[in-house]
Amino acid sequence: MSINTGQEFNEFVLFSEEEAQALDNRSFKRDVRGKPVVFVNCLARKKDVQLKPEERTRQLWLARLIDQYGYSASRIQVEYPITFGRDSSKRADIVVFDADRPTVPYIIIEVKQGKLRDGKEQLRSYTHATGAPLAV
Repeated sequence: MSINTGQEFNEFVLFSEEEAQALDNRSFKRDVRGKPVVFVNCLARKKDVQLKPEERTRQLWLARLIDQYGYSASRIQVEYPITFGRDSSKRADIVVFDADRPTVPYIIIEVKQGKLRDGKEQLRSYTHATGAPLAV
């Protein structure tokens, strides 16, 4: 079932039309309080999540990590808690763990809505806190 969830994503050049179409094909509508809402089954969490703009970008990244780059879904965690001293309220959008050390973050991906450019300092602080060598 193909669902067009927003014209703005046609201009989002980080992901191809084929990647966006594959996500649209996995998407489905569910009635929530009398209104149709778009959902998708998360590739990492294995549960249905509402496909808001930031979640759409996260799902595009997850599909690329798994399908194109060959990372196993078992090495990926969504909303991974980042600890700063006693504060563990921060969460990284996507973390890929090291193949040899499965509890050590290898890649941290911080997702923002389609056209937002902020988040660099947030991502930098996450990599410093975890020691992850790669950040996107």
